[in-house]
Parts: sequence; structure tokens; C-alpha cells
Amino acid sequence: MRGRAIKLSPSRRLVGDLMRFSIGVPRVTVQRQMNLAPLQQARMAQESKTSWTVLFLKGYALLSQDVPELRRAYIKLPRPQLYEYPVSIASVAHEREHEGERIVLLSTIKDPEHRPIAEIEELFLAARSKPIHEIKQFRRALKFARAPSPIRWLLMWLGLNLGRQRGRRFGTFQLSVYSGLGAESLNPLTPLTTIFNYGSISEDGTVTVRIHYDHRVMDGANVARALVRFESILNGAIADEVKGMASSDAIPGEAVSGTAS
Repeated sequence: MRGRAIKLSPSRRLVGDLMRFSIGVPRVTVQRQMNLAPLQQARMAQESKTSWTVLFLKGYALLSQDVPELRRAYIKLPRPQLYEYPVSIASVAHEREHEGERIVLLSTIKDPEHRPIAEIEELFLAARSKPIHEIKQFRRALKFARAPSPIRWLLMWLGLNLGRQRGRRFGTFQLSVYSGLGAESLNPLTPLTTIFNYGSISEDGTVTVRIHYDHRVMDGANVARALVRFESILNGAIADEVKGMASSDAIPGEAVSGTAS
């Protein structure tokens, strides 16, 4: 049967390059069934509800503060070793429309553990709505994808194996979620130490959360304990910040009501 050849777009080449370096990572998955009822109740009290993705990202960044293994990476230069970063850098996958094709591009958010949730959400909205050519990371990635393959592979290998460059170029952890589409990824690939995702959140707040980790950097028991701490952070510090946001939203309305009366 005769079909047709379709030239690889720059974004397809980027995905292929990432998979080239991800496939060699000895990745293992640990999951936990969480009950996020306190966080869900806090979110429901918001007039404009914060994206679950933003809440999980901020929570994971706070978790990485407590669990330094989540801020480490296995690098090969100048010799095989672990490299630990002082803060987290989140790598987030965004689906965008570009030149008639749905493509995935990555943006990074430095030090999300010290950013307000509202600021993180603004960065998310900008990455998902601003024209692609106006976003420096997207513009640079698509330009890089047009370079010859050997040059791309060499630069990516160096970037992933030089400690200081790796964090700045690629981040320390990745988040990729399809729960908004009613689906879950069971085996996501990334060259980073961890990538985490979660499933659909039920009405009573239960949800399955997974951390996929590089076994060269940490062991499963560490990750299992980290998931317990993750649930506590989401229902504690993150829920408290969301409650504060809901209270701030309510104050202007109360003030106007009082003035009018």
C-alpha cells in the first residue's frame, strides 16, 4: 500500500531528541492514592479556581525543599556523580498550535517553591496563550530544532551532563498531565530525575499520584515516603495558601457591600 512521506517538523525533531536521551534512564514508578479533600474544599471556596496543575507544581516544589534527592541529577561530566541544586526548576509541557500542527513545547519556572501560587498561574497562562514567537524559550527551542542532528545531540548531551547547565537548560523535575482530558500517562519519559503526574480527581478528593524517578539517583522507599509528605503538603501549606487567596477575593465584595449599605 502506498502512503505518503511526512517531513518531520521542528517540534517532532525536538520530541525525538528528548526521547533519545530519555530512553537510557533507568526509570521506576511509585504511586500513591491520595485524599485531597482539604485542598479541594479550599479550592471550591475560590471565586476563580486555581488550576490543579499549578497547585500540584507548587506542592512538588515545596516537597523538593524537604527531600533533597528530588533536586539531584545523575551527570557524567567530569565523571559520573550526583549534582544537587539549591532550588527547584520546574519543566512544564504545554500543547500549542503552531503552523497548523498541535505541538508540545517545554517552559521552565525557576524557584517555584518561593513564588506565590497566583504568580505561577500567570506564568502558566502566558505560556499557553501568548504567541509562540513572543516566548523566548519556545522561540529558542524551535530554532535549535532546525540545527543538524549531530550538533543537536552533542549540545543536548553536554547540557544534560554538565551540572550547572543541566538545571538552567532542562530543569530539575518535569510535570506532564492529561487528567483534564480524562486520561493518564502510565510511563512518561524524560531525561530529568523525576517526572510526576496525577489522574482524575474524584468528588471526594481522591486521586492517584505517581512519581517516575531515576533509580541511579534515589530508591523506591525514598519516593514512597516523599509521596506521603507530598499529600501532607498539598492538604497543609498549599490548602492554606489557597484559603488565603479565597479570603482576599472575598474582601473587596464585602467592602463594597458595606459601603453601599
